[in-house]
Amino acid sequence: MSSENMNSKEDPQAGNCPGCGIPGDTRLIEENIKTCPACGYHYRMEPAERILYLADPGSFSEFSANLRSLNPIDLLGYEEKLSEAEAKSRMKDAVITGTCTIEGKPLILGLMSFNFMGGSMGSVVGEKVSRALLRGAEERLPVVIYTTSGGARMQEGIFSLMQMAKTSSAAAELDRAGVPYFIVLCDPTTGGVTASFAMLADITIAEPGALIGFAGPRVIEGTIRQSLPKGFQRSEFQLEKGFVDMIVPRKDQRKILARLIDFHKEL
Repeated sequence: MSSENMNSKEDPQAGNCPGCGIPGDTRLIEENIKTCPACGYHYRMEPAERILYLADPGSFSEFSANLRSLNPIDLLGYEEKLSEAEAKSRMKDAVITGTCTIEGKPLILGLMSFNFMGGSMGSVVGEKVSRALLRGAEERLPVVIYTTSGGARMQEGIFSLMQMAKTSSAAAELDRAGVPYFIVLCDPTTGGVTASFAMLADITIAEPGALIGFAGPRVIEGTIRQSLPKGFQRSEFQLEKGFVDMIVPRKDQRKILARLIDFHKEL
């Protein structure tokens, strides 16, 4: 997980909007689905908050809820970090998966949390994402996953890297079954998540202003010893380069996802 992806200004109560610099009105920001009413800046959101604006009321039913990370390489202090992450995020790991409906259309929904160890992908994240994709293939339900991640979970060593192949294989099974798969890239989506299941969807959506890439800008600048263009790796830059298919503001996501599911409906 790269420290450059952390942003202390992501709390709407912390002061001025990071996008326009105008002092934020917490109530208006929350009413606007955690976006700045002045400039449209998208603050980071947690899975529970997203479920409220995405899923039809009362329709979300979580599965794979009891999976918890172990310490496969016996790394000193990892259990304590997991406990701290659970307390901070109120989640058992960095992703929640479940079934729900959006405008009456059934689907499988996965939602990552940057608050849980930077959304890092370890064994549990890989397993839950893979189960969601495979369940979609088996039950012929469209799969929608919201990603946010700083990369692989280094505390699990090779076991974290294996999740890239595992989730990619599950995405391939979904594709072979002819079931639609949609990704929504949120700020930030980097590292092993970008290099695996986040880039294998039928339609790749991004939230405005999201950082999307493999290595972060600072790492790239340090490697090539050149300055990067303004907005490098942000959603708008990636749309221009063909890396994503569309940018959809939060207020429109529910409507767009419902429409995409309709477009990809089996005849």
